[in-house]
Amino acid sequence: MFYVEILGMIPEMAKAEVQALAELGRGGVLGSDYLLVYGRAENIDALSRLGLAHEYGILVGSFESIEDLIEYSEGVEWRKLISGTFAVRKERMLNCSYEVENIDKRVGAIINSQGLKVNLSKPDTIVRIYCGRKLWLGIRIREFKGKEFDARKADKRPFSRPIALPPRIARAMVNLTRATREVLDPFMGTGGMLIEAGLMGLKVYGIDIREDMVEGAKINLEYYGVKDYVVKVGDATRIREAFPGKTFEAIATDPPYGTSTTLPMDRDELYKRALESMYEVLEGYLSIAFPADFDAVEVAESIGFKVLERFYQRVHSSLSRYFYVMRV
Repeated sequence: MFYVEILGMIPEMAKAEVQALAELGRGGVLGSDYLLVYGRAENIDALSRLGLAHEYGILVGSFESIEDLIEYSEGVEWRKLISGTFAVRKERMLNCSYEVENIDKRVGAIINSQGLKVNLSKPDTIVRIYCGRKLWLGIRIREFKGKEFDARKADKRPFSRPIALPPRIARAMVNLTRATREVLDPFMGTGGMLIEAGLMGLKVYGIDIREDMVEGAKINLEYYGVKDYVVKVGDATRIREAFPGKTFEAIATDPPYGTSTTLPMDRDELYKRALESMYEVLEGYLSIAFPADFDAVEVAESIGFKVLERFYQRVHSSLSRYFYVMRV
């Protein structure tokens, strides 16, 4: 069993990302308790790609009383789960329905009594207790620190433009495609989506209609150590011309939200033609964002896409958008 503590910014999208990666690990999500998502997977390492998450780990158990958690903890052979020193850390979620003030100390004392050494400042292993509708006990495998993603924000890239998806969201969009080999971004801009995909070990392809963006994306990809890429000048409404005879396992993209004064054609027409072009070259999943005032479901389904999921985000007072997951 695994657990994931997801971010609260777009929780339904975060849960869907966990499900997508759990599927890659030959498993799936079984349920959630506020921002804790849990499930099974044969290969839990698939979750190491997560974007919209604080951490993930091994789920030891769930309990409906503090007494049950303590009794269970007393019967666990902690030496089989803990490597080196340890610390127990608890998390009160907003729906916490138990009094857990000293529960971390009580569980820590049980583990310590088995001969394992406590280190509160720099432990080798973190034992986690989450309080929600139930009590959850786990062993952290990986924490996703914000500073790792902050270092890849648009203003930190050597070639920068102010409008770009946050790296965590870009990564989640790639993960929603279930890509295991490659991903295409036909509106790549400065390459934010491709940076996240490349850092996950995927081969990345990108096109942009502007040559300065293509050259800038190359600079950014190299800066972050992404080497397996193909980027070129190209039109998202004519992808086959840019990659003759090529089809793609997955597409993840964030088209521009501009007006007719900043786009090469009417915005809705651009979106429709781009979706048609993507449908021609796609083998699997598409993850894409559109402004909320664009009826993406009707347009995509008329082309042949199956719209599987969509997630709403209010960005600011003048922009709301949906993130979609589609399949050919």
